[in-house]
Amino acid sequence: MSTKDTDLKKEALTYHSEGRPGKLEVIPIKPYSSQKDLSLAYSPGVAYPCLEIEKNPDDAYRYTSKSNLVAVISNGTAVLGLGDIGALAGKPVMEGKGLLFKTFADIDVFDIEVNTKNVEEFIMTVRNIAPTFGGINLEDIKAPECFEIEERLKEELDIPVMHDDQHGTAIISSAALLNALEVAGKDICEVRVVVNGAGAAALSCSKLYMALGVKPENLIMCDSKGVLRADRTDLNERKRQFATRLNLTTLEDALKGADVFLGLSVADVLTQEMVRSMAHDPIVFALANPNPEISYENAMASRPDIIFATGRSDYPNQVNNVLGFPYIFRGALDVRARKINEEMKIAAVRALSELAKQPVPEMVLTAYNKDHIEFGREYLIPKALDPRLITVVSTAVAQAAMDSGVARQPITNWHTYHAALLCRTKVVQRLAAMAASGGLECEIVNGR
Repeated sequence: MSTKDTDLKKEALTYHSEGRPGKLEVIPIKPYSSQKDLSLAYSPGVAYPCLEIEKNPDDAYRYTSKSNLVAVISNGTAVLGLGDIGALAGKPVMEGKGLLFKTFADIDVFDIEVNTKNVEEFIMTVRNIAPTFGGINLEDIKAPECFEIEERLKEELDIPVMHDDQHGTAIISSAALLNALEVAGKDICEVRVVVNGAGAAALSCSKLYMALGVKPENLIMCDSKGVLRADRTDLNERKRQFATRLNLTTLEDALKGADVFLGLSVADVLTQEMVRSMAHDPIVFALANPNPEISYENAMASRPDIIFATGRSDYPNQVNNVLGFPYIFRGALDVRARKINEEMKIAAVRALSELAKQPVPEMVLTAYNKDHIEFGREYLIPKALDPRLITVVSTAVAQAAMDSGVARQPITNWHTYHAALLCRTKVVQRLAAMAASGGLECEIVNGR
């Protein structure tokens, strides 16, 4: 372990252990200083909201924290960069996700670690505790189990359910892709896309790219054994839908003349020679974490016309899930959506894409110690500390929920709603000030 890693380990362990251990706490939000307060909070007064909810279950949104409460639920089988470390060992990550929900969108979170790898047991556990929550964020569950778990829960529950490892990356990278294609002057319906990796995120990204216009025949997917070909006999049902009949075998073959590379695999599988074999103005999203499929330095040295993004905060164009999940759930909760559907995801994609083209506020420049940030090759998607995200993305998601018929409480006064969202951005503004003075961005905005 290098000195830098040793120092980081020490600092991280101190951060999580000093004072009260962990990163979250539960605090009362109603008065509790008098006997009268306590009699309203608990017995006998609490009986009255209970009886109202018994008569009308939707009143739980009125009388309890359900309307602003999300469960971050995992079994710890696919913790980013760590693998299958188990439910308990994954708890710091789930607490961290809760911190990001609260920090960026003022959403309260209970992190729940479920100690089972059995799909039926996991689904039953989540289904049985679901009445507590306004939404469910599934996290760090390995493929292929994550697909069945999410699909079943979306069918069986009447609250938003999203596996962020799949859809978060898909939404943010899709926004980056739309803008990268605009910079490159390319038509999404004509580009050839190569995806390296065939896990949950890769499959979800590919589906969303197709929904946005990439033709199925123009998308080539590779796993650790090479190109997913129609004549391979080792493909499961989910991989088979992306199998090609083209005479391609290796990643190197697939990349010749390709317009886009999406990496959701392992470090250092993409060489400079492969990048040089791509079409003009190649779009390379090397999203393996913590080390991308090709390093930033090697990528930029490979050719001058490259458009490059990673999952890291120390390079331009960080594809960061924190740009999505807090605001997607914010919008979904605020209209009491029954689900997070494709229309809401695409609305988030387009909102992020358009926001990156707007002038960047001075506060954001200060937070990132920049004199100027402008839409282009090194700024494809908004910065994580941009306070406009909550209004732009949450509003787009809420509107899409209403338009697609899954909203139970439509917003009627958008001016009032925007004002309420802006009040929630105060935490982000404080973070931005701290980032400007102490470099908080790299600590808190890594998406984990």
